[in-house]
Amino acid sequence: MPFLCFSQQFKTLRQCEEEFLKNNLQLIAEQYQISFNDADMMQAKIWDLPQVNFEANMMDPNKPNFFNLGPSKSAGVQQLFLLGGKRKLEIEYAKSNKELAQLQFNQLLVDLKSQLRQTFYALYFDQKKIKNIDNQLSYMNDLLKAYRVQTEKGNISLKDQVRLNAIVLSLNNDKIQINNEIVSLNQTMMTLTGNPQIIVPELSVAESNELLKSAPLQDLEELQQQALQNNADYLFSLKAIENNKVNYNLQKSMNIPDLTAGLQWNQSSGLYQNEVNFNVGIPIPLWKRNEGNVKKAQMQIEQSQKNTDFKKLSLMNAVASAYQTWDNQYQMYQEMPQKDVQDLETVYRGMTENFRRGNVTLLEFTDFMDSYKQATLQLLEIQKQVLISAEELSRLTQTKIFN
Repeated sequence: MPFLCFSQQFKTLRQCEEEFLKNNLQLIAEQYQISFNDADMMQAKIWDLPQVNFEANMMDPNKPNFFNLGPSKSAGVQQLFLLGGKRKLEIEYAKSNKELAQLQFNQLLVDLKSQLRQTFYALYFDQKKIKNIDNQLSYMNDLLKAYRVQTEKGNISLKDQVRLNAIVLSLNNDKIQINNEIVSLNQTMMTLTGNPQIIVPELSVAESNELLKSAPLQDLEELQQQALQNNADYLFSLKAIENNKVNYNLQKSMNIPDLTAGLQWNQSSGLYQNEVNFNVGIPIPLWKRNEGNVKKAQMQIEQSQKNTDFKKLSLMNAVASAYQTWDNQYQMYQEMPQKDVQDLETVYRGMTENFRRGNVTLLEFTDFMDSYKQATLQLLEIQKQVLISAEELSRLTQTKIFN
């Protein structure tokens, strides 16, 4: 295999998932988005700072004196009070944004975890393909060497050697293509798990057979309902409607003037000595200064509603398509009795033994070897696609649907 120079680790699916949850950089980065919204909630709860002012004489117009404060000093403090429930709505909006961020994180987690599992299964079956091809190549290379010797001696026709050589070339070409796929899959696995070592999937034959026998516990209609209840991407679109409604209310509240109130002390410039006055100020609402943002927020609600309708339709169709894909692969695999698979191996051993004894012609043998190679690779590919399509269906419904 082309990556034998790298260190390898045998790992189960559970071990790969543990590394993924611990080391995946994309997942770790997305968690910060939730923390960002926690900070926004904290910020929304903070009041505006009170404003303090102080007044005193700067220059005495009758004398060339500066900063002769005298008895005309005054000081005051003012505080802005938000009206119309702005602060409450800001907190609610920040909380809604956090819930959206959590749903985004959940969807990313599901997508990446599903990619990890599909990659694990693809690696497992592709490596089984390589092992199967290597077994055939071991026998065919030895046979080809023997034929080359006999061809040089003139005991065997060159066309027979060429026929065997074509089988070996075909096997090597398939091996190269599968190895290229394995290299790509290993790159994906390294990125997902944060592990720079080559991972060799550990999956027993019993576990593999059990997975291949698994079928959904519900019919298609029930699976679609499960998806609508659990799919984080669809739930995100529903939450986006609520989020935009909160934003709409927040923007409307911005049209309500805010109140500024305070206290002021005058040493001697008022009606009384050392008088303390209170003051209140509020803008005159001659027009709605935030009307453009209110209109925009209203259109965002309508947009999110249409987007949710699209998401629902898309999800229902995706589940139906994934279910049909799984069912096609599953039925194809189930229609191949285990006895037929065992018979294929039995015939292979019988053909190689009979060819060695001279009971089978070279033409019959090479035809069989080509058919055997295609049959074994196709069988492993069908098994791989059964598990991958099942995992895709699980990703969409985001619930346990296989027994």
